[in-house]
Amino acid sequence: MSETANPPPAPDAGDVFVLTAKGGRERRKTGEIRGHDFRQSGFLAASELRRIRQRHEQFIRSLAARLAIFLRLEFSLQLAKVHIVSYEKFTATLSSPTHITLFKTDPLKGVGLLVITPRLGLTLVDRLLGGPGQPAEEKRDLTEIEVALIDQVATLILTEWCNHWPEMRDLRPALLGHENNSHFLQTSLPETAMLILTMNGGIGEPSEQIQLVFPYATIEPLMRLLIPSLPESDQLPARSAKLKWNSEFDDMPVPVIAEWQGLKMSAGAITRLRPGDVLTLDPACAAQVQLRLGQVPKFTGRAGTSDGKWAVQLTAAVNNPN
Repeated sequence: MSETANPPPAPDAGDVFVLTAKGGRERRKTGEIRGHDFRQSGFLAASELRRIRQRHEQFIRSLAARLAIFLRLEFSLQLAKVHIVSYEKFTATLSSPTHITLFKTDPLKGVGLLVITPRLGLTLVDRLLGGPGQPAEEKRDLTEIEVALIDQVATLILTEWCNHWPEMRDLRPALLGHENNSHFLQTSLPETAMLILTMNGGIGEPSEQIQLVFPYATIEPLMRLLIPSLPESDQLPARSAKLKWNSEFDDMPVPVIAEWQGLKMSAGAITRLRPGDVLTLDPACAAQVQLRLGQVPKFTGRAGTSDGKWAVQLTAAVNNPN
C-alpha cells in the first residue's frame, strides 16, 4: 500500500497567500493587506515634507503681514499642520456649510481648493465693509456679494503663495468657482493624494481654520525645485588623467555602416519594380546620413563621392548614453 502526502490545509475564508521579498509564499489575514494604486504616487518622504513646511512657514509670515495691510487690522496666522491624505478622506472631513474656492495655478496641473470656514468668511466680510471685524455668531452660507468680497482675500492669498516660488516666475493663480458642500466636489479622483496646509488665523480670538489643498500633480514639479543642489565636493570627481588608446585595438576590424532614411513605397509598388527602374530620392536624405560603428550610431554626415567612390563626410557626433 503506497503512502500519499497529506494535502496542505485549506486557507480560512479570511486568509490569502502572498509572495514575500525572498520569493516565498506566506499566508496572511485579508485585513493585513493594504491596497495601493500605482497610478498615484503621492508619497513624500519626511525630509520632503520638512522642506515643504519650511517654505510655507515663510509664506505664512508674509501672508499675515499682507492680510493685516489689506484689512488695516492685525491679523494673526500660524501654520498648524502639513500632511497628505486622499481626496476622498479630505472631503469627508469638511463640515457643511463651508466656503470652498476652486482655483488653478497656471502652468501647474490640477485644481486646488481654498477652504475658509463661514464664520471667518463673515468676519472678513464685516471688516471689508467697514466694520470692526467681529466674529459672526451665525453659521450660514455666504451670499453672492459676500462671496465676491471673499474672492478678494482668496486672490491675495493665492498670489502671495505664487510669489513664494520665485523659481517659477510665470506662476499665476486663477479662481475657477465656489462650493459650499464638499459632497458635490469632483475636482479630483477619490484616491488622488492631496497636500493639505492647515492654518489657524483670524482677527483677534478665537482663531478659525484656513486650508490650502493641492493635488499631488500640482506640487510634484515644485518638489524638484526644493531638492538641494550638491556641493562641488559631492559631485562626481573629474577624471584625473586623459584616457590613452590601447594599441592592441589598432588592427581590430569594426563594421562601418552608413544609412539614411529613404523613400516610402506601398507594398504593391514594390512588387512592380523591375531591373532598370529609377527611384528618385529626396536630396535632403543625403545630408542626414547616420554612421554606425559595430551597429552603434556614432556620427551623422553627408553622403557624396571621393576619388570615384562613395563616401560620407562627418558633420557631428551622436551622443549615445550607451
